[in-house]
Amino acid sequence: MPCAVQWSGSGQTVMPKIAVVAALEREVRGLIRDWRRVEREYEGRRFAFFESGETVVVCGGIGPEAARRAAEAVIVLYRPARVLSVGFAGALDRSLQAGDLFVPSAVIDARDGSRVFVEGVDSRNSLVTFMALAGAQQKKNLARAFGAKAVDMEAAAVAVAAAAHRIGFAATKVISDELDFDMPEMARFIDGEGRFRTAGFLLFAGLRPWLWNRVLTLARNSSRAGKVLAARLRDLQPLREDAKGEALSASGSALPVTVTDGLSREGRK
Repeated sequence: MPCAVQWSGSGQTVMPKIAVVAALEREVRGLIRDWRRVEREYEGRRFAFFESGETVVVCGGIGPEAARRAAEAVIVLYRPARVLSVGFAGALDRSLQAGDLFVPSAVIDARDGSRVFVEGVDSRNSLVTFMALAGAQQKKNLARAFGAKAVDMEAAAVAVAAAAHRIGFAATKVISDELDFDMPEMARFIDGEGRFRTAGFLLFAGLRPWLWNRVLTLARNSSRAGKVLAARLRDLQPLREDAKGEALSASGSALPVTVTDGLSREGRK
């Protein structure tokens, strides 16, 4: 399938330079509300892409496998210069509060301990990608095991896809649940494609009054996190190219990645 393009008013083809990968549309709704929605197929699956100027957003679903599929699709179809993993994250550090912006300098895959380091990010914050929704005790376990400050379910998969295609990677997350917040039972409402069955969950929670307070708290925190994330993403600027062709961020910092399992596997710097 041919690579998707955007057309400018002058009739010139404008390829997106930033590809944003999120799990759910509600995480980025404040950003993409007025963007052009395009459905395209990749490897037998249909993906919805949201296009605006030199930025494209894809919402691939919850979990590392869904994120990997979405990242591969947007990279192959759009050929961006940089991929950004965005969305909500859980706090593994007590100092992080709901609505706090979190930009990691390293992303860890909890399945094998491999790490992707993002150069040019002035931070010692690390994010761990876990395969399931983490409750309060699991978040504390992850903090001890990996020394990470936040947890999500997608960033590591997006980072590995970016490294495989030798393009820049970064992540921008917003805290939606704090360290001691125990997530309500939601895993059963995530299907095999990473989609969340909202109606089923609301029916389930509605019949269990002891969950109401946690569900309402999570809804408030998610709404706050979504507004913070949308405001952050609106500040995205198209990547610039220096004289050597190296992709630069708006601040001028190079954003390559290094992938390592601590022994021998290493990707591009």
